[in-house]
Amino acid sequence: MVLKLIKERIAYPLTEMFREFVSGQSALGFILIVCAVISMAIANSPWQEGMFNILNFPLHLGLSGFHLKLSVLGWINDGLMSVFFFLIGLEIKRELTKGELSSFDRAILPAIAALGGMLIPALTFFSVNAGKPALAGWGIPMATDIAFSLGLLSLLGKRVPLSLKVLLTAIAVIDDLGAILVIAVFYTADLHLSWIWISLGLVIMLFGFNYFKVRYMAPYILVGLLLWFAVHESGIHATIAGVLLALSIPCNLPGRKHSPVERLEHLLHKPVNFFIMPLFALANTAIILEGGIDELRESTLGIGIILGLLFGKPAGILLFSLFTVRSGLASLPEGITWRDITGMGFMAGIGFTMSIFISFLAFSDPLFVNQSKMAIVTASVLAAATGLFILGYRRKAPG
Repeated sequence: MVLKLIKERIAYPLTEMFREFVSGQSALGFILIVCAVISMAIANSPWQEGMFNILNFPLHLGLSGFHLKLSVLGWINDGLMSVFFFLIGLEIKRELTKGELSSFDRAILPAIAALGGMLIPALTFFSVNAGKPALAGWGIPMATDIAFSLGLLSLLGKRVPLSLKVLLTAIAVIDDLGAILVIAVFYTADLHLSWIWISLGLVIMLFGFNYFKVRYMAPYILVGLLLWFAVHESGIHATIAGVLLALSIPCNLPGRKHSPVERLEHLLHKPVNFFIMPLFALANTAIILEGGIDELRESTLGIGIILGLLFGKPAGILLFSLFTVRSGLASLPEGITWRDITGMGFMAGIGFTMSIFISFLAFSDPLFVNQSKMAIVTASVLAAATGLFILGYRRKAPG
């Protein structure tokens, strides 16, 4: 009886949605690796110029006074990535309302661990780059790529308990929320107050739909598109509109077996995982290697990113987890050891997608962007190898 109560208190219940989520991220991790390799190969081949010409080709969209002029790369990073952030927002809302972050007991350990996994990398980067032009990249090593981390973790099969995968997922979800706040507050262009007020009015309208239990998705999507344009014009990064729209979607409606949040998640997983994210990887991992290794060794930007992701991430997660457990605020999930937390911390040091995304917001100088991407890939590979080594020697988890 006592054992049953302990399990109910500290074990992370697994849902069908989570199993689907892990399965999708596992496949996505391998696809993104292939896309990154292809992108780097093209960027260092005779087709380099053609690739960059395509990415920088301007695409205009004009409609009744609304006019947008973005490059192909801009439409991928501002447009399609808003759909990715919309999916992240749906996952955050589900976790906060009825998932692994829906109660204090469940949320406290991953929340504090994620906080450490964001603060220590940022402080590590700051200590290396204080007073230097590269300081704007302090947000880059804060991110965790949930697709790569879970995808590579799946290589270990039953050596890794599901409770560790759930804990890593919860940390990564909170990490994404932190990254979204950092982007919204610190990585913005010049702000335009009139568009901010329009955006605020549209957000109020969306949450009004939720309050009055509007069942149909069409009004949400229509206002969401207007919100995307308003946020883009306001100077705040347009992808934030995707998160705000997601948080307004109803999570529970009377008489519905699956909530709109769950149905939209199910609908978007495949398009995001197998189209938007691979396209993002192809467009954004075009790293020019010629002379890049020597530049990376001499670059405080690259050193700060590598130290932040490779050492700051696991150190922050481990130290803040130790504090949380030793202070009695939470217990380790059943079957997880401190060795597992250390290995998981290194897996969280795989920054990739979110880190590369933030590097584009932090820098306009192509040299800094290229150095950032090279450092992110280097740190992610080393962090993944270290995490797999640590976790690979544990015994198979029961079941």
